[in-house]
Amino acid sequence: MTKANISIGLIGLGTIGGGVAKILKEKAAAVNRQVGVPLTLKRAADLDEKRKDSPYFAPEVFTRDARQILEDPDIDIVIELIGGEKPAKSFIQEALERGKHVVTANKEV
Repeated sequence: MTKANISIGLIGLGTIGGGVAKILKEKAAAVNRQVGVPLTLKRAADLDEKRKDSPYFAPEVFTRDARQILEDPDIDIVIELIGGEKPAKSFIQEALERGKHVVTANKEV
């Protein structure tokens, strides 16, 4: 059975994470054609509450708790972009243990 879409959880909404959210929104049609199914940003986590007001996702997508991404069985891919070894490494390990795919730009892990 083929999935109808691929759900993404994005941890970190700084410069890089915000850019990823922007690409997922602005280039959705092109990405969907290349991948073959829609990529959906289901949840985006950051400690900075102000980042909830992003033009690239609905406010209900935002959370300050990255655990909501890790514990959501419907999220297929976790993109970790917070940097530093802690807590990024533990988030990555847990996501992998839960059977999720992980993408990171973090050189410290």
